[in-house]
Amino acid sequence: MLSLAKNTNLLVMFLLELGVLASVGYWGFVVGQNLPVKLLLGLGGPALFIAVWAVFGAANGATIPLTGAARVLLEVLWFGGGAMALVMAGRLAPGLVFAAVYVVNAALRLLWNQ
Repeated sequence: MLSLAKNTNLLVMFLLELGVLASVGYWGFVVGQNLPVKLLLGLGGPALFIAVWAVFGAANGATIPLTGAARVLLEVLWFGGGAMALVMAGRLAPGLVFAAVYVVNAALRLLWNQ
């Protein structure tokens, strides 16, 4: 049963990663003033987040994998960025839920050494 919970937690982590990209994209398309700006922010924001995650955060594929406090800082900025994107796009409740799910997920990963 614990194995199922651990695997579910890893799935939630992956879904949170996708959620960050969706949140940042949503933010870009909502706050942009005109179509070119919407496209730049809505597509460029997630692209920037993808690049940062690929270089520093991807579990086994990161070019410069971070550990310890640097990894914690990256995750807080990454997932906090997703939550803040929702809040800045006028979606306070989903942003707060996103942040809460991340905190629970991170605590369980820490507890289970994931």
